[in-house]
Amino acid sequence: MALRHFLGLDDRHANHPATPVTDAAAPGAPAPGAPSPLSATDTATIRRIVSAVEAVPEGQRRYVAAFAYVLGRVAQADLVVTDEERAAMERTVTEISGLPEAQAVLVVEIAHSQIELYGGTEDYLVTRAFREASTPDQRLALLRCCFTVAASGSTISAEESRELDMIAMELDIPDADLHQVRGDFTESFEAVQRMRGTETTGVG
Repeated sequence: MALRHFLGLDDRHANHPATPVTDAAAPGAPAPGAPSPLSATDTATIRRIVSAVEAVPEGQRRYVAAFAYVLGRVAQADLVVTDEERAAMERTVTEISGLPEAQAVLVVEIAHSQIELYGGTEDYLVTRAFREASTPDQRLALLRCCFTVAASGSTISAEESRELDMIAMELDIPDADLHQVRGDFTESFEAVQRMRGTETTGVG
C-alpha cells in the first residue's frame, strides 16, 4: 500500500500533486467523474491492457497499463523472463493498482505478449505516454521498480542494464537520480558479480 500512496493512487490522496494526470485534468476533458473514453493517441498496447483493468478507476487505467508495459520491457530485455521477474511484476502491478492477483497476472501476461509482438515500435511510445501522464517522482518510482524487477533473479544482465538506461533516458530521469538508483543495485549487476567472482578466485 505504501507504493500506491507514493504513486498517488490512494483515493485518500486523490487531490495530492503526485496524483497521476487523468483525463479530467487534461484540457477539454470531461468533468471529474464523467466517463472518459480512450484517447485517440493511445497506442494499441495501452488500449489492450486498459481493457483488462476495468476494476481500476477510469483515470488511472492508462497509467497502470503503461507502468506494467515498461516493467515488462526490462524483464524481457535479455529474452528470458524468469519466474522471479514475473512474480515481481505481478506484485508491483497489484500494489500500484489494487487489482486482485488474477487480474494483475492477466495485465502482466498482456504486457509480455504486446512486447513480443510490437516491442520494436511500442517501447518508446508507451514509455513516452507514461512520461507525459506522470510526475517526476512517479517516473523515478517506475525506474526503481524496473531495477527491482531486473534484480529479482539476483542478477541484472548486460542487456537489462542497457534497457534500464534507455528507459531512464526516455522518462527524462536526471543523470544524478539514475546514478543514485543504479548505486542502490550495484551488487546485482552481472559485471560487478563477475568481477567479485574473479577477485575471489584470484585470492584462492
